[in-house]
Order: sequence, then structure tokens, then C-alpha cells
Amino acid sequence: MRKDIYDMMAFLAVAREKSFTRAAAKLGTSQSALSHTMRALEARLGVRLLTRTTRSVSPTEAGERLINTVGPRFEEIEAEIEALGELRERPAGTIRITTAEHAAETIIWPVLETFLPKYPDINVEVTVDYGLVDIVAERYDIGIRLGEHLAKDMIAVRIGPEMRMAVVGTPSYFANRKRPKTPQDLTGHNCINLRLPTYGGLYPWEFEKNGREVKVRVEGQIVLNTLSQIRRTALAGLGLAWLPDDVVLDDIRGGRLIRVLDSWCDAFPGYHLYYPNRRQGSPALTLLVDALRYRG
Repeated sequence: MRKDIYDMMAFLAVAREKSFTRAAAKLGTSQSALSHTMRALEARLGVRLLTRTTRSVSPTEAGERLINTVGPRFEEIEAEIEALGELRERPAGTIRITTAEHAAETIIWPVLETFLPKYPDINVEVTVDYGLVDIVAERYDIGIRLGEHLAKDMIAVRIGPEMRMAVVGTPSYFANRKRPKTPQDLTGHNCINLRLPTYGGLYPWEFEKNGREVKVRVEGQIVLNTLSQIRRTALAGLGLAWLPDDVVLDDIRGGRLIRVLDSWCDAFPGYHLYYPNRRQGSPALTLLVDALRYRG
């Protein structure tokens, strides 16, 4: 079967070039070897495919029939092989990303909005997950987390500015409660907790002031697993929320939420993307990483 395919390709090359010399050069073989191949093919089929003269080569009636019936199929195969070659050069493929909700909304989506129209052959799958998943085991190409939560042995690229957290509550919540002055005062407040799916625990509220770090295990009536739910609950006056300040900045400016413990909320490393350092990046992955890179 393989010999038949090669011989047919050789015949089509000779018929197209109308020359054994040019066809042999195109196929990377000698003229004598190509002539032998053609004679063997004609003998096997029992018909003459080529008319040879001292000056030219042309297909016979049987040769023309073979060109018209088999030729287009071989052209389709060649076109597909060529397309695969182009695919290696053209950015294409699917990139799987695991990220937190806040990074997805504030960083990933604004980039994808302009990135994807430029590269129609690149597909992106974004999974919002607060769990610190193993991106290798779960077959993700990129993980996106805060700089202080990056996994080891990974290539990390900064994709966002430094961040600050904000502790906020509504005016109605503070109407009959004292505003906390220190993180320890939060133990006397109804706080909205965030549960981490990876370990099943509640995320401690982290503070820093003058180099002093404090973590507080707050308590409250409600435990949620997304920042949008926490913000909505805080706006309903059901407790204090600990959220990235850009999430609630408009609410603070609009008077819907009041910020407390501001001096205890120092800036910290923002979002980074990471991927295994042993993984060779595809052109698509390289382009997306560069598009997400923070240049502020």
C-alpha cells in the first residue's frame, strides 16, 4: 500500500511537471530511479500512463483518467498537511486557566476582550475556583493567584498592581455598634466569612501595620464562597466584609459602605500567573502570557 501511494505521488509529479528531470528534483530522487518507478507502476497496472519522447512527457488517456480521479484526493491530502504546517506557525489551541473570581473580572476579561478577536484560532477556558489546585494534576496551562500564594517550582509573571483589602460595613450596621479600631476588635462583630474549597476552612482576615502582621479568625452568621456574594451581603447590612478595595471603592465613595481599619490594610503583592517551568510554552500560551503581563 505504501509503495502504491509513493508511486502514485511520483506519477502525479511527472504529469504535472511534464519532465522526469524536474519531477525527480521535486521529489528528491534521481531521474533514473523515477523512470524505474514509473515503469514498475505501469507494469503493475497493465496500462501505459505516460507518453515519453526525447523532448517531453505527457499523460496517456489512462494517465489523464488517473489524474482526474486520484489527483484531487492527493491534492486534498497535501493541502491538509500544509495546513498543519501553518498551524505550527500560527498561534492556535486551547489554553485552560484556573483563577479566582476577582482576577477573572478585573484582569482576565479586559485582556481577553481585545486578545481573542486578534487570534481566532486560540480558545481560552477559564475556571473560577478559590481552591489552590494543582495545575499540573488538573491539566491547567495557567494558574492565577495572589503573589503570596504562588506554588513553588513555577514560572511566575506579575499581571496586576499591588492590592489592598478593605473592611467595610453599611451605615445601618454601624448605627448601634462601635467601629473597630484594631483587628482584635473584629471578634465582637458579625463578620461575613469566605470558605476555601481546598481545605474546607475559613479564610482568616489578614492585616499588617508597621511591619506587624495579624491574622484574625472572625465569626459571623454567614459563610460564602464568592466575593460578589460577600459584597451583596455586606450591602444588605448583614455584617462586615473583608474585600479587595477596588471591589467596594464605588460603594465607599457613594456612602453605601463605611471603611474601617484602613491603617491596618497595607498593600501586598497582587495577582501573578504561573505555570510549570518544565513545560514548553506554545505560541498561543506565550502570546497570552505577554498580553496579561503587568506593565504599570
